[in-house]
Amino acid sequence: MNKIPTPKVSEILKKEFLEPLNLPSRNLASETKIPFERIEVILSDQVKITIEDSTKLGQFFNVSETCLILRNLKHLELNVVG
Repeated sequence: MNKIPTPKVSEILKKEFLEPLNLPSRNLASETKIPFERIEVILSDQVKITIEDSTKLGQFFNVSETCLILRNLKHLELNVVG
């Protein structure tokens, strides 16, 4: 059975939030108080999102931070299993 790939947190942030809102990552960093460098490495998949980052992003975008955390955990699970 073929599985549908689970989107990464970076893809969700880019395609569902930053691009539609025309929001530069530097502005996101400033508004969320997450360092710009941290935002950049999250968006480039160099690090996984932390609970603190997820909470700040969830509050800023008015979505549950649990959604971003679960996406991160699912991605980690796929990397371990598959």
